Amino acid sequence: MTESTLTQLAPTLVALEFSLSEAELAAAEERVFRRLARNVRLPGFRKGRVPRKIFEQTYGSETVTKEAVDEVVPDVYAQALREHDLEPVERPKLEVVESADGRPTKFKATVEVRPAIALGAYKGMIVSRPPVTVTEDEVQRGLEALARERATLVPVEREARLGDIATLDYQGTIDGVPFEGGSADNQAVELDEGRFVPGFAAGIAGMRPGETKQIEIRFPDDYHAAELAGKPATFRVSLRELKELELPALDDDFAKAVSENQSVADLRADLRRRLEAVAAGRLRRSLANTLVTQLLATHDFPLPPSLVEGELERLVAESGAGPPDAETTEAQRRDAVRSEAESRVKAGLLIEAIAKAENLTATPGDIAAELDALGRRYGQPADRIRKALGNSLLSLMDGIVRNKTLDLLVDNAVITNDEETTGATS
Repeated sequence: MTESTLTQLAPTLVALEFSLSEAELAAAEERVFRRLARNVRLPGFRKGRVPRKIFEQTYGSETVTKEAVDEVVPDVYAQALREHDLEPVERPKLEVVESADGRPTKFKATVEVRPAIALGAYKGMIVSRPPVTVTEDEVQRGLEALARERATLVPVEREARLGDIATLDYQGTIDGVPFEGGSADNQAVELDEGRFVPGFAAGIAGMRPGETKQIEIRFPDDYHAAELAGKPATFRVSLRELKELELPALDDDFAKAVSENQSVADLRADLRRRLEAVAAGRLRRSLANTLVTQLLATHDFPLPPSLVEGELERLVAESGAGPPDAETTEAQRRDAVRSEAESRVKAGLLIEAIAKAENLTATPGDIAAELDALGRRYGQPADRIRKALGNSLLSLMDGIVRNKTLDLLVDNAVITNDEETTGATS
């Protein structure tokens, strides 16, 4: 067994030096030569029967040695990691530090590693739980949403109202100049203020089919198209046709049509149970997040810079590269989310450490259940989902372990009602 030496360069950066014995290198070179020589044909020799000396005279001995090193060094490096109980977070930087007769004999691998985490208490933490309530209004909105799915569109001859379906022609201009995406013909839209620039749908309300008018609006300062943000615009709008949603009656026949319930009362009760289950799931996730926040406050350890930088890249991408301000530099955008990136990395490392301490893994049964759930969601067989995931199956397994760890935290927490935890962390 090749021994290695460890040098701590920084809290999460180490240098591993390890040797490659003459016997290990020679054996690897012989394997490489045999593999390379299989398809080599030289004058005077049958295919695959070229002597090694002739092969090396033709192609160079360094070719064999280089491929042998590439083949054997990863195994020796992995052995050194196990020897020192290290978990790398990135690929190592490898360099040759000693050679003999032009053949490498000693290597140094510089690599970032996961920090050693001294876990404090993660069971028995106190967390408050707000009551899970589902109001009659929420149940009613659920029923109305089901009714909208069964609604029919009926043409009407009256003034337009918010919630109607309007068929429009419109042309938008800024300072008299049309802009990209500001015009359409014969477009059916729902008159909902949340779907448009503020003032557009409200400006159409009150119009009648066949009427044309001008609507003045102002794009929000944070509008996604930076060239339009904050600018006033004029829309010339013609209302071609107006329809309203005609909802079915919320009676027993409706309940039978949209569910397996036999009455609208049973449908209401079923909806309430489903909404309560969703609320309970949301609450459980909230409790887990609160517990992780508590753990972040009670644990301190160094973070590998490469993990933080990777998380920074994701956060900046998620935020659309920061606010639409030409004077905001990339460095400023990164600084704005650095604290969040560090918290995410720290939380991930803590959860991994707890999972390791508790021997939590993604079992074949866990993976099969997750693939079945994904298959039901996307209407595909589980085998096809597994094939589509490819290497992402590892991420799915990481997610399973993460969820198991969060469940362990919640299941082992002291959970009290809000009124019982005055002054407690929540």
